[in-house]
Amino acid sequence: MTFLTATDKYIARLVIVPMLAVFVIAASLLVLDKMLKLFDFVATQGGPVTVVFKMLANLLPEYASLAIPLGLMLGILFAFRKLATSSELDVMRAVGLSYTRLLRVPYLFALALAALNLLIVSYLQPLSRYYYEQLNYELRSGALGASIKVGEFNALQDRTALRVESSRDEGRDLQGIFARISTDEGQVLVISAREGQFFANRENPDTVILRLTDGQIVQDGPGVPSPRVLTFASHDLPIDLPKIEQFRQRGDKEREYFLPELLRMGWSSESSALARAQSRASFNYRITEVVMMFLLPLLAVALAIPPKRSSSALGVFLSIVMVVAYHKVNQYGQDVSSLGKIDPTLALWGPFALFAALIVWMYWRIAYVPGGQPIGALETGFAKIAKRLGKLFAPRHGRPQEQAEAGETGAA
Repeated sequence: MTFLTATDKYIARLVIVPMLAVFVIAASLLVLDKMLKLFDFVATQGGPVTVVFKMLANLLPEYASLAIPLGLMLGILFAFRKLATSSELDVMRAVGLSYTRLLRVPYLFALALAALNLLIVSYLQPLSRYYYEQLNYELRSGALGASIKVGEFNALQDRTALRVESSRDEGRDLQGIFARISTDEGQVLVISAREGQFFANRENPDTVILRLTDGQIVQDGPGVPSPRVLTFASHDLPIDLPKIEQFRQRGDKEREYFLPELLRMGWSSESSALARAQSRASFNYRITEVVMMFLLPLLAVALAIPPKRSSSALGVFLSIVMVVAYHKVNQYGQDVSSLGKIDPTLALWGPFALFAALIVWMYWRIAYVPGGQPIGALETGFAKIAKRLGKLFAPRHGRPQEQAEAGETGAA
C-alpha cells in the first residue's frame, strides 16, 4: 500500500493550485503597494531607477513570510470547500475517511512550507533586511549617484549651486548651464555656459570635472573694485564629490540577526538588559510565526465547510481576518516585549495559546460533533443580514393594497 492514495493525490491537486495563486497574488499586492512608495522616494533622492527593483527584491523574503501562511491556509480552505459544496466530502466520509485522515496531504504541505518559512525568517530575511537598509543609506548619501534635476537649482557643494536647462545622454551632456560658486576668500563666481560635460578626474578620484563650453565668468567680492567678466571657449570646473561613509556592519537592529545569534544574545550575560529583551522578543516572534503554520490546516477545514444547503463564503473572509489579526497581534507583542515592559514568553506565546485553543475547538466541532458548525451563529446572523439587504435593494412592484386597487380600477 502506497503512502499517498488516489484520494490524497486528488486533494493535493485541489490544494496546490489555489495555494500558489494566493501566494503570488498576496506577494504581488504587497510589492505593488511598496513599489509606488519606493519610486517616489528614489525620484525625490535623484537616484537610478534600477535601485527600486533591488530594494523590492530585498523585501520579498519579508513579504513571503506572510504570504506563505496565507497561501497555505487558503489553498486548503478552497480545496475542502470545493469538496464540501460538490458533496464529494460526504462520499469520502461515508466510506470511512475522517477529517484527520483527509488532512494527511495538507500537513505534508504545511511541514514543507514551515521548513521553508523557518529558513526565510532565520537567515534570508535578516540578510535581505540589512541589504535593504544599505541601499537606503547609499541612496540618501548619494553613493549610488544623484541625477542633475533639470530646471532646478542643485546644491553640489556647500558653496556651489548649479542649474541646467536641459540634458541628454542620461545626464552626461548638459545645455544651458548656470553656476554660482562661493570661494573661501568670500569671492563669488557666476558662470554661464552654452553646454557642458562631466568627466572623471584621474588625478583625484574624489572630484569630477565639469567641462564648460562657450560661456563667461563674472567675478565679484571683497578686493574686487568692479565685477570682472571673462569670456571662455572651454573651462574646466572641478567639483568635489560628497564624502560617503562606509555603511555600518550587520546587526545594528535585532531584525538583522540570524536565529542562532538571537538565541545566543538573548541568554548571554554579556548583553545589556535591553539587548536581551529585544533578542528574545525577535526570536520568539519568528518561532511563533512558524509554529502557527501547523495549526492552519485545522483552521482551514473548520472554516471551509459551509452549512448544508448553503454556499456562504463567510468562512473565507473570516479566515483571512483571523490570520492577519493574529499577525498584527504578534507584531504588537514583539514591540512591547522589545521595550522590556513584558516578558516575551507571555506577550507572544500567550496569544498563540489562545489562538491555538480556539482553532482546536473549531476543528473539534466540525470533525467530531454531528452537524457541528464552529461559526454556526455567525452564519445564521450573516444569512439574516443578507436576506434583509436583499429585500431592501430588491425592485419594488408596488404594495399589495396598491396592486389590488389598481386591479379594481382596471376592472371598472
